[in-house]
Amino acid sequence: MESADGTGPTMLADVKPPFIPEGASGMTVLVEWPPGNPGTPPHRHSGPCFGYVIEGEVRWELEGEPEHIIKAGETFWEPGGDVIHYQNGNASDEVPAKYVVFMMCAPGQPMLTLVDDEELAQRAHLRAPRPSES
Repeated sequence: MESADGTGPTMLADVKPPFIPEGASGMTVLVEWPPGNPGTPPHRHSGPCFGYVIEGEVRWELEGEPEHIIKAGETFWEPGGDVIHYQNGNASDEVPAKYVVFMMCAPGQPMLTLVDDEELAQRAHLRAPRPSES
């Protein structure tokens, strides 16, 4: 993908999402979290999401996967659909975090739906062990 002289596009991620909702629309969003911001409460998206961290570090956790840190220059993706996105906040208490994300949204559905405490309790067995529990 990169040109012979080393300039031009550079492949950052190549993923095959499990589905793209029929009739989906695309939305690109810039997310900026100040130091220590926990991010959006547990939620899900109606379609897959693809992103790139521009500045700082983001604490990331999807249902069934251990939490991890995504640093500036790294990419992420999530499948959307039924999967709960537990964390997407700033991993640092000292510097801001900024990322851009492209989301595929199913027609007539919101881009993001918060998950209530009752559902979180019902699906607790699907969440990877917390670092404090290891």
